Amino acid sequence: MNDVMTELEVILEPDLQIIDPHHHLWESILGSHGGSPVPHPIEVGTRLRPRYLLDEFMTDIRLGHDIRSTVYIQAGTGFYRAGGPPALRPVGETVFASGVADLKPVGANGPVALCAGIVGHADLTIGADVVQVLEAHIDAAGGRFRGIRQSAAWDADPEVMGPFGSRRAGLYGSDRFREGFAALAPLGLSFDAWLLEPQLPELTDLARAFPETPIVLDHMGTPLGLGSYAGRQGERFDAWRESIRRLARHPNVMVKLGGLGMPQSGLGAFQGLSSTELAALWAPYIHSCIEAFGVERCMFESNFPAEAPSGGYDVIWNAFKRVAAGFSADEKVALFSQTAARFFRLQDWNE
Repeated sequence: MNDVMTELEVILEPDLQIIDPHHHLWESILGSHGGSPVPHPIEVGTRLRPRYLLDEFMTDIRLGHDIRSTVYIQAGTGFYRAGGPPALRPVGETVFASGVADLKPVGANGPVALCAGIVGHADLTIGADVVQVLEAHIDAAGGRFRGIRQSAAWDADPEVMGPFGSRRAGLYGSDRFREGFAALAPLGLSFDAWLLEPQLPELTDLARAFPETPIVLDHMGTPLGLGSYAGRQGERFDAWRESIRRLARHPNVMVKLGGLGMPQSGLGAFQGLSSTELAALWAPYIHSCIEAFGVERCMFESNFPAEAPSGGYDVIWNAFKRVAAGFSADEKVALFSQTAARFFRLQDWNE
């Protein structure tokens, strides 16, 4: 449970089956990407959040939502290999996630296929040499490896990304990145893209250049409301929505509905809001994505524990269910499970 809200909510639609296509596990908030540890940009008050591993995640899953399967997304949290070639060190995180999957934990409604899909990290800017890294991930995952995430999230305002502000601009357009990106499709791998609202045209250009590579946009492109963007969500909404519409024209792209509870968006983090209040804040963004992409290309994501500043795991999924209240039963199945199952190839998730 998170530190902002301490009262559990009644679980809405407890029989609605869910695939959570985006969660992390970490030993502590002090993660490492092979170099000096840096703090994750989530704070609760003045205190850094603690570890979030299997026990903590299963406590959240057992709150009552019918979580049937999950996809582990790289976080660079200290599970990298301590030695060896730097390019291969992220394979250690895939080994860790696969080991968690082997434990086969039981949730609120029976077994949970935890980490049934694994998305790891590889530095695609090493070009064609990244193939050996991708093959090492595949070999380490026991049939669970699905793709790569390499974040391009960057903004000129240092308050937006905090300690991750050292990432350079224009990553997805660089020649070396694209040389490495070209290795994904031949190996049957997808790409998770995290970048910020002003950068969405960069992803549209990447999707146009590589129509054969499945891409999923994380966190709806992270609309901004922090630092110099604070209080400006309304004036920026139309431009964000137009960028989403242009991206949706590329059929190889899907979108994860979530991430708005992170501090960058300024839409509920640290405010102790109920799921009703969060749903009201988030609905215009979520509905715009569904309108642009269709339910068959949208999937709700917890983004936990990175989403914890906005509410507990129970609150987040309740908020999503409130946002989706007007959709048909079949549309809800697509949004909460089937789109994720198809994109991440989780054929046996509900058996």
